[in-house]
Amino acid sequence: MGRIVTVGLDIAKSVFQVHGVDEDGKVVERRQLKRSQMVRYFGELPPALIGIEACGTAHHWARQLAELGHEVRLIPPAYVKPYVKRQKNDAADAEAICEAVMRPSMRFVAVKSVDQQAAGVLHKTRALLIKQRTMMLNAVRAHLAEFGVVTGAGITQAIRAVAELASREDLGLPDVAREALGNLAGLIQELQAKLTAVDKQLTRWHYQSDVSNLLETIPGVGIITASALVSSVTEPNAFKSARHFAAWLGLVPKQNSSGGKTRLGRITKGGNRYLRQLLVVGATAVLRHARAGNGNVLPWIKALLDRRPPKVVAVALANKMARIAWVVMTRGVEYERRELAIAA
Repeated sequence: MGRIVTVGLDIAKSVFQVHGVDEDGKVVERRQLKRSQMVRYFGELPPALIGIEACGTAHHWARQLAELGHEVRLIPPAYVKPYVKRQKNDAADAEAICEAVMRPSMRFVAVKSVDQQAAGVLHKTRALLIKQRTMMLNAVRAHLAEFGVVTGAGITQAIRAVAELASREDLGLPDVAREALGNLAGLIQELQAKLTAVDKQLTRWHYQSDVSNLLETIPGVGIITASALVSSVTEPNAFKSARHFAAWLGLVPKQNSSGGKTRLGRITKGGNRYLRQLLVVGATAVLRHARAGNGNVLPWIKALLDRRPPKVVAVALANKMARIAWVVMTRGVEYERRELAIAA
């Protein structure tokens, strides 16, 4: 029996499937492992190439196995699926991962550090709190409207109404409704306090990261976007060019080309949705200042605004910002303020 040189590892919560092959590609090992057996099994295994599908716990196991002397590569699940033969099960998935990790043209996901994952948890927590706050604010708006109390547009007006409810001020509501809405108002204020605490944690993390500070020099990129980019992008040099990075974020047109004829559609919206959202929101803020006369507008942005809707221009500007962010991360330099519309 040959020595295992390549392993496809299908990970789960408690049961893990191993598929090992030798130098000739012959199957040497097919077995299941319990969670408690993982470190012992791979600790006794000679150094090998291990492929794992990139998922929530993949980065943790990649770091653990790398410490044992193995070379670990994370593969996007979409790139593993074509290698699955017919029925899907753990053994078939592990075999597909083993096959995919040996392909010379395969693309891999960089392993995140513990610090990056911690910052990612902060961002996910913040996004969840914002979602819950928005749901409760919309509920309060709707319930107040049922009694003829209409709040103004914007989150500031909604929070003002919430503060009035929390202080038990009379808004012309029945006692039962005021008490129920007061409970919602209390929950919203608790969420707001927790959001403030998370924002402070992100700010501290941002100022401890040199790359995040460099990214903040880009117009439209603030503390939230800069720290999100640093926590999500482990190896910027893994992308061949700035366009590859923008494509990874889903900010390039989707192709449907054939027969030598190029057909481009809307943006692909692939990759990290959270990063793409932050970049588009930042680009919208830059355009708002520029259209208000608070900044200088580059000719290509002005020409695009004359013939395209503002949201389309914002996406184009977000694409530009993503490319600039890649240059800043790979070169380790500040942004030179002469390429974008600069808000005063």
